[in-house]
Amino acid sequence: MEENRKEYTLGTLAELLGISLQGDPEVKVSGIATLAEAKAGELSFYHNPAYIYDLKTTSAAVVILSTAAADDCSANKLLTDNPYLAYAKASRLFETSSASPGEIHSSAVIDSSARIGKQVSIGPNAVVEANVRIGDHSIIGANTVIGKNSCVGENALLYPNVTLYHDVIVGTNAIIHAGVVIGSDGFGFARDDKVQVKIAQLGGVSIGNDVEIGAGSTIDRGALDDTVIENGVKIDNQVQIAHNVRVGENTVICGCSAVAGSSSIGKNCIIAGAVGIINHITIVDEVTVTAMSLVNKSITRKGCYSSGTGLSESSLWKKNIVHFRHLDKLNNRLKTIENAANIKNSKNNKN
Repeated sequence: MEENRKEYTLGTLAELLGISLQGDPEVKVSGIATLAEAKAGELSFYHNPAYIYDLKTTSAAVVILSTAAADDCSANKLLTDNPYLAYAKASRLFETSSASPGEIHSSAVIDSSARIGKQVSIGPNAVVEANVRIGDHSIIGANTVIGKNSCVGENALLYPNVTLYHDVIVGTNAIIHAGVVIGSDGFGFARDDKVQVKIAQLGGVSIGNDVEIGAGSTIDRGALDDTVIENGVKIDNQVQIAHNVRVGENTVICGCSAVAGSSSIGKNCIIAGAVGIINHITIVDEVTVTAMSLVNKSITRKGCYSSGTGLSESSLWKKNIVHFRHLDKLNNRLKTIENAANIKNSKNNKN
């Protein structure tokens, strides 16, 4: 077995996941794989009917699946109404870390005023500036910089090359991936004739508990008040969050989306990939915005919203673009025809 590789009996797994076991509780598993690739000693899961053949032929030691699908599986079974959720929880049980608990590398630069919690790991060449606080059991990756007066909560994981500017607050259980920059200046300028005068960005960034931020994403500091990311928010790779934005609890923002300044996104929203949200927009709770949409006005009712046109052959798309340019004229012509028809019908009714 590989060093640090974790192993569980099926009985223990069932207990940890809070689901029922149909099979031998003494069988051991030490990894997770897809149904097609799983070997003896590995766990897999089934939740999509497209993989029914793989379910019937899998060599996995145990499969997480629903009771309705149990008859199609000859392996040991972990039964649940939500196999994908159970798989998500199981995956966390097999996580490993290269960091040694409580190890602070000799090349790390830590200001004497910083307060470091218990069992904190700090990697090579990391920089921790004045008055920083880092909570117990957190891991700070190599080359990561934490600016002065910033705070990182307990059980946080900051991967290598993360940059937190000054006055940034990160809550407990945060996961921040490589290349993330939090607290850089918001894009604020005032025009003086032909010259752009920079507006000082005097706020900070406040990030709640259980937040995950994907690689290469950026969150700007506020101009006056803080930019706020509430508890449970999940942000994908290469997302831009501008100054003074507020993102509500448990909202998901997918890759390459951009949120302009002073916009507010509610709780439990899904912002799909490559969505653009202009400045000073408000989006209420429980809204889904589909991929590559432009949000150019506030959304005041929960639901699913889209913009743009669907994919089509280029020749047809180009023809439709010509028609799009004339929609206003066509609409005016239609109104003229409708008005004329209404006048004619009115005269006929009088006669």
